[in-house]
Amino acid sequence: MRGVVVAGTASGVGKTVTTLAVCRALEREGYAVQPAKAGPDFIDPSHHAAIVGKPSRTLDPWLEGDDGMRRTYARGEGDICVVEGMMGLYDGDTSTARVAALLDLPVVLVADARAGMQSVAATAYGFRTYADRMGIDADVAGVIASRAHGGRHAEGIRDALPEELPYLGRIPPSDDLEIPERHLGLHLGDEAPLSDEALDAAADGIRADALAEVAREPDWDAEEVESGTRAEPVQATDSDRPTVAVARDEAFCFVYPSTLARLESLGTVSYFSPVAGDDLPDCDGVYLPGGYPERFAADLASSPALSALADRAADGLPVFGECGGLMALTESLTTTDGDTHEMAGILPADVTMQERYQALDHVELRATDGTLTADAGETLRGHEFHYSSADPATDARFAFDVERGSGIDGREGLTEYRTLGTYAHVHPESGAFDRFVSRLTD
Repeated sequence: MRGVVVAGTASGVGKTVTTLAVCRALEREGYAVQPAKAGPDFIDPSHHAAIVGKPSRTLDPWLEGDDGMRRTYARGEGDICVVEGMMGLYDGDTSTARVAALLDLPVVLVADARAGMQSVAATAYGFRTYADRMGIDADVAGVIASRAHGGRHAEGIRDALPEELPYLGRIPPSDDLEIPERHLGLHLGDEAPLSDEALDAAADGIRADALAEVAREPDWDAEEVESGTRAEPVQATDSDRPTVAVARDEAFCFVYPSTLARLESLGTVSYFSPVAGDDLPDCDGVYLPGGYPERFAADLASSPALSALADRAADGLPVFGECGGLMALTESLTTTDGDTHEMAGILPADVTMQERYQALDHVELRATDGTLTADAGETLRGHEFHYSSADPATDARFAFDVERGSGIDGREGLTEYRTLGTYAHVHPESGAFDRFVSRLTD
């Protein structure tokens, strides 16, 4: 599958809107598009899925390893994969430039043109040549001007670009292309999708055929990286496949599509909505993804699923919660308005929402003892981003030491009974979900 990385000169230049416009423009020309996102984000992929109609794939070498990221890419379906970058092209330890280089994909640079013309070309040229200085094999192969007017404005940018940096179009300045934000980032794609009219107008400015020519097939063997997968083939029959109950609603919406696919390959998945008042399904284990439990704390406090979860957890049911899932498993959740709501009461901690983020980083954890997602001494890599703080009981037990990241006071993985709650999100390429499912039949 050919691919291209849509990267920005900085955060806030319009990468998400540009990515959506590129996807729409390519689809209108008859290309089947596979969306993807560089980095551990959950929100931008929800906008990709809302526009393209298929899950967006997460591409992060820290979470997945280099070959794991390539496997995730290769499992996509389509003619062209459009990968939205993170932050500015060269920003961060696992930068968009590094992702593009590891995947051997060209970069289309999004440059904010609202206050420049020829200087936009100079900026793009600098980004292209800076790859050599960084020692990263990032191929900046084209430019899209964001927030650029038509006529002389767009022509001035196009004419100033050197031959090796083709002009691939523009995104017009428009209030209709603004996506609202909240504390964890943009609103989700199903909450605040761009209108078809606004997106079509943006797609009109993209030179889809020229962009398709820039996209290329990676120069690595997909079959070879697939053969090196850490996940063992699944051979269980339907009769001995464990059932995993997975919370899916507005409170538990941060989950990688690869995670759901892996769980569905390892067992039988039963989805339920605590916010909607669903009871806990019959199951052998429970997975609570991250999301926005603070927005639905009152609904969760009265949810029969959380009450049933407390009883089943005390009886030894394996339960794994990530970030928002961790919050729902604690004693209480206090919102920024000062309202306190009882949660499941399984993990000995109280959670309070804060006005600014408490952690944002890639993390590395080392298991002190065997736990649901890791064997003793094993390391897991993940990602944390949350606005809440957890106050654990003095006798609270933790499953991990934090080797990178914040965790909870330098520790991670609150544990009680056979329940594990972490602020860290992990990817299935880590093997964590294979181990979780294997524990369900222990």
